[in-house]
Amino acid sequence: MAFDAGLHALMVEDLQGLPVIEKKMFGGIAFMMQGHMVCGLHKGGAMFRVGKALEAEARAIPGTGPMEFTGRAMTGMVAADPDLMADDARRGALTRLALDFVHSLPPK
Repeated sequence: MAFDAGLHALMVEDLQGLPVIEKKMFGGIAFMMQGHMVCGLHKGGAMFRVGKALEAEARAIPGTGPMEFTGRAMTGMVAADPDLMADDARRGALTRLALDFVHSLPPK
């Protein structure tokens, strides 16, 4: 799998103590809760699932951008650049938005 081991260690630490499982996806790894993806790591960096309602708030965090696969933006998802991922406060804010969104969904 192609993803940064250092980013993986950061996300594991950030999500420690939560009922999160790791699942291989999209050539990387996804962090899942209640059967829903919270965030993921891939060759190009990191992504967070924040949902449509929280997407504008997430995109206001410096270092985020549209999450694109196959040239199309994925609604409700944001990409995080390396500088954001290295910043505990910004990464934490984005993680909280993703967790808030997943908590709003019924378990699968």
